[in-house]
Amino acid sequence: MEPGIQTPVPAASPAGIAADTAGPHESLAPAPDLPELHDLHWALVGSQGLRAGWSLLIFVLLYRLFNLFLGTIAVQIDPEIARSDFSPAMALIGELIPLLALLAAAAFVARIESRNLLAYNLTGPRRTLHFFSGLGTGFVALSALVGVLAWGGWLHFGPIALSGAAICKYGALWGLVFLLVGFFEEGAFRCYLQFTLTRGINFWWALGIVAVLCLDVLLRSRGAAGILTFFWMDSLPALKGNSACGIYAIGLLGLFPCLALHRKHAPHSGFWQAAWVSSTFFGFVHTSNNGENWIGIFAAAAIGFVFCVSVWVTGSAWWAIGCHASWDWAETYFYGTADSGLPAKGHFLTTSPAGNALWSGGADGPEGSLLVVGIVLLLLIALQVMYGRRPHSSLATSATKQTVCQ
Repeated sequence: MEPGIQTPVPAASPAGIAADTAGPHESLAPAPDLPELHDLHWALVGSQGLRAGWSLLIFVLLYRLFNLFLGTIAVQIDPEIARSDFSPAMALIGELIPLLALLAAAAFVARIESRNLLAYNLTGPRRTLHFFSGLGTGFVALSALVGVLAWGGWLHFGPIALSGAAICKYGALWGLVFLLVGFFEEGAFRCYLQFTLTRGINFWWALGIVAVLCLDVLLRSRGAAGILTFFWMDSLPALKGNSACGIYAIGLLGLFPCLALHRKHAPHSGFWQAAWVSSTFFGFVHTSNNGENWIGIFAAAAIGFVFCVSVWVTGSAWWAIGCHASWDWAETYFYGTADSGLPAKGHFLTTSPAGNALWSGGADGPEGSLLVVGIVLLLLIALQVMYGRRPHSSLATSATKQTVCQ
C-alpha cells in the first residue's frame, strides 16, 4: 500500500459485466410479429443506467489519458520528477497526479451516469467519525504488528533518525502524502470500482476476472509478458520467486464463499463478488513493486477485503481511507520500516528486520511477515465490534437495488 502505484481499473466487456441479466429495452410500440431485439440502447443501458462494463472501460481510458497528460506536464516543468526517489516531495507529486486523474475520470463518468461524485461509496452517516476512527485503528494495528515483531526478535530498533523541527516537518509531509495515498487507492478500489462492480457483476464474471488476473501473474512468473500490460504506462515486471502465490491464494480464498452465495441466490451477493474482484486486483497491482514477496501481496489483497467490509458496515469508504493513510504513515514515517519494499527518506524511528524473512518480512517490511495475517483478522474483529452489531447501513439497502445479478 505504498505511494506511487499507478492504479488502473480492469476493463470489462463492452456490453457490460452483467449484460445477460438486465432486461432489454422495451419499445412503446413493438412490432406484433417480431421478437424483441437487443438494440444499441439495450447494449449500452441496463436497469441501473450505463452498463458497468462500459462505465469501467470509459473510466480506464479517461484515467490513462488524464494521467499521461498531467504527468507529461509535470515532467516538462521539473524533469527531476521522473527520478525514482521515495522522498516526501517526490511522493507528493507522484500521488497528486494520479489522484487528480482519478477525480477527473470519475467526475466525467459520474456525469454520464447522472450521479454525484460522492455516490461512489462516499456518502453515508457519521463520515467524519468513521474517518478518524479509521485513522486511529490503522496506527494501532500497525503498531501491534511492529510490537510483535520486536518482541519476537524479528525487528530491531535503532536510534531516532530526526530531531527538533524536522520531526514535525517530515511528520506533516508524510502525513499529507499518505492522505493522498488513502484517497487515491481507496477512491479507485473501494469507491469507484467496488460501487460499479456491485451494480453490475455476477459470480461468473467475477470468476472470469479473477482467472485473468491469475493467468497474468502465471505468465509473468514464467518470464512472459502479462496480458494486462495495456493498462499500465510501462510493462509490468516479471515476477520473482513465488510472488504469484499471493494472488492465487486470495483468488482461491474468495472462490468458494462467492460460489455459495451465488448458489443460494443471496440478496447481497453482488457486493461480495465485487469485493472478491476488487481485493484480488488490489493485491495484483502490488506485484508491480519489485520489493514485494508473496505474503506482502496476499496481505495487500486481504487488507483490501477488510476495507470492503468496512464499506459494508459503515456505509462509506471513509473508515478505509483513514485506516489506509495511518497504516502507511506509521509504517513508513513513524517506525521507519520498509513499505511494500520501499524504504523512505525522512523517517522518525529507525528499525531493521532480523532473522527469518518469513517472520520478519525481510526487505518487504512488516507487511511481508506472516504475522500480518493475524493483524488482518484482528482488524476484521475490530470492525465487527465497532459496527457489526448495528443495523445494516444504508449501503446494505442500496446494494440490493444496485446488484443486477445474483
